[in-house]
Amino acid sequence: MKSFLALCLLVVLAYVSAVPSGTYTDRYDNINLDEILSNRRLLIPYVHCILDKGKCTPEGKELKSHITEAVENDCAKCTEKQREGTRKVIGHLINHEKEFWQQITAKYDPTHKHSAKYEKELTAAVKA
Repeated sequence: MKSFLALCLLVVLAYVSAVPSGTYTDRYDNINLDEILSNRRLLIPYVHCILDKGKCTPEGKELKSHITEAVENDCAKCTEKQREGTRKVIGHLINHEKEFWQQITAKYDPTHKHSAKYEKELTAAVKA
C-alpha cells in the first residue's frame, strides 16, 4: 500500500512539474544582448530569422515562436529579464536600426496597434 501511495505521489509531482508555469522558457535569458546589438554581424541573422529571410538559431526559433503573442499581450508571459531585454532590443531597433524595425513591425504589427506604444515610449527614453 505504501509503494502505491508513493507511486501516486510521484505521478502527481511529475504532472505538476510538467505543467507550464505561465511564462516562456528562461533557457535563453543569459544571452548577451549588448554583444548582439553592438555587432551587426551577429544582429542581422536574428533579424533575418524573425523575418523569415534566413536560418534560425535555437534561440531565434524560440523568439520567433512567441513574438506575436508577446507583442499582443505586452509580454505577459515574459520573465522579468525577458521584459528588460525586449525593451532594450526594441529601443535599439527603433533608434539605431529603423529599417529593420519597420520590416519587423510590418510583419508582426501591420496596423501599428502595439508598435506605436513602443516607439513613443522607447524613443522618449533615449532622448531623456
